Amino acid sequence: MKIISLMFLILSMVGSSAFATTANRNETELRDRSQQAADVLSEVLHSPDNGIPKALLDKATAIAVIPHVVKGAFVFGASYGKGLIAQHTANGWSAPAYVTLGGGSFGFQIGASATDYVLVFTNRQGLEPLLSGKLTLGADASIAAGPVGRTASASTGVTLSSAIYSYSRSKGVFAGVALDGAVLKIDNGADEQAYNGSYTGRDILIKREVSPSRATRPFVSELDKVAS
Repeated sequence: MKIISLMFLILSMVGSSAFATTANRNETELRDRSQQAADVLSEVLHSPDNGIPKALLDKATAIAVIPHVVKGAFVFGASYGKGLIAQHTANGWSAPAYVTLGGGSFGFQIGASATDYVLVFTNRQGLEPLLSGKLTLGADASIAAGPVGRTASASTGVTLSSAIYSYSRSKGVFAGVALDGAVLKIDNGADEQAYNGSYTGRDILIKREVSPSRATRPFVSELDKVAS
């Protein structure tokens, strides 16, 4: 009986250790994802000639950053990336929600690449489809290639004619890019791990039921520099 009890104790310890290792690995992955998004956002804020106009950043309702979106194609094309999004209100930035960005295309194409994307939301209407399940860019909300340069014409930032302005970064240079047809979704699994609970994108971004977690802090630190 003692031997059985000892074996049970050992198995329990091994199981607990494996669970802790998995939990630590998941948090590390989420923090790395947050850090990569923070690095991209930092580049945006420190690119005086090739960055997103400050007038547009100042008016942002929400900002999504999806670093290292991998595109691959051989006749059929596809892309996939993971990032974060946060909403801006009069009371500051919400805790970020994790998101995924995916898309597909068809045609004679071959090759692979990795690109960073930044989406600047100008109103709540652009967020609603995302909070309801998924946001198909260009279909559920208007999207346009964003202007580049700190001194770019202020007309775009003032009129806000598009719900979302999109940017890409390849080789360190930001450029406006069309992302029609790409699908942005809340990553519920990542959010559950980051905030230790079953919170929806609406709970995090709109109701603000959670505070930034340890994993999201790198991204939050950079967000605090936006519109400041």
